[in-house]
Amino acid sequence: MAASSAFPPLRLLDEFPSPPPGRGEADATEQIHFILLFSRQGKLRLQKWYTTLPDKEKKKIIREIIQIILSRNQKTSSFVDWKDLKLVYKRYASLYFCCAIEDQDNELLTLEVVHRYVELLDRYFGNVCELDIIFNFEKAYFILDEFIIGGEVQETSKKTAVKAIEDSDMLQETVEEYMNKPAF
Repeated sequence: MAASSAFPPLRLLDEFPSPPPGRGEADATEQIHFILLFSRQGKLRLQKWYTTLPDKEKKKIIREIIQIILSRNQKTSSFVDWKDLKLVYKRYASLYFCCAIEDQDNELLTLEVVHRYVELLDRYFGNVCELDIIFNFEKAYFILDEFIIGGEVQETSKKTAVKAIEDSDMLQETVEEYMNKPAF
């Protein structure tokens, strides 16, 4: 008597099945959840959120992340597994630049994103320092918005980003001159 199998017979596939949407395909873009700039003393200098959270939750996250990063030895890795995200940070002079990314995203690419933002700030301010961020925070946000939109890098060219910033400055100066002229 032949034993019957509860499983259907195997059949060979002519090709591999397509992965479900959003899975298995190389994704060139990263999703940055938020960017924080803070001093060695733990003072927040800039924050940009690409994920919607209540203000109370944001404040709690900021306190926790600043405490985690400032308590780390400088010789340790610039990557921290935190909750279901990964923190990627780098210190430039007295400022820490920190990004939160998905756990599977590329940390080294994120470090390059941080470095590119610092290069853009340097190009605009001429060797950026903490005081430039404090007194010109609107320009720091504008530069960030020219570079990253919705948590994804939009402009990789330094020249193009700086040109857009310079054009904006020129437009602002023109409007101010026009508004200051007498109306008669």
